[in-house]
Amino acid sequence: MKKALFLDRDGVINVEKDYLYKIEDFEFIDGIFDICRYFIKLGFEIFVVTNQSGIARKYYTKDDFYKLSEWMSDKFKKEGIDIKKIYFCPHHETISGSCECRKPKPGMLLDAKDEFGIDMESSVLIGDKERDIEAGLNAGLKTTYLFDESDKIKNSKATKIVKNLYEIMEK
Repeated sequence: MKKALFLDRDGVINVEKDYLYKIEDFEFIDGIFDICRYFIKLGFEIFVVTNQSGIARKYYTKDDFYKLSEWMSDKFKKEGIDIKKIYFCPHHETISGSCECRKPKPGMLLDAKDEFGIDMESSVLIGDKERDIEAGLNAGLKTTYLFDESDKIKNSKATKIVKNLYEIMEK
């Protein structure tokens, strides 16, 4: 079975900006390409799992999301990184009702497991919110990292809280 590195998008791949959908507003987080290359060398495949409630809120469309995702994937490819698939949840419970994909529910991760034959116990998730960590745990992951550049979060169910992505590579 395959091992996956699951990445949240906003706050892990790119600087968090409310309801980001424009290429010109996208800023990569320092270290994101290095951490991906590190995990690829360890035999992991890269997946993105991202809540995108801006679609339900009608701040932007699925087409806007796809356009940005394609641009982002191309930037990763230029860095020698293949993102296997980007899973996203376009819902918000107060607008579109309950779903199984919105984190902290594990739907996106379980879809990847089923579609790509992922060994969840050997896989890793990096998120910037506790709901990311909970989604990983709910999907059966044993290793999760909470990325908090502000160093304000002191408690988490994550395996480790990291202030920068390079800490994950330090052992």
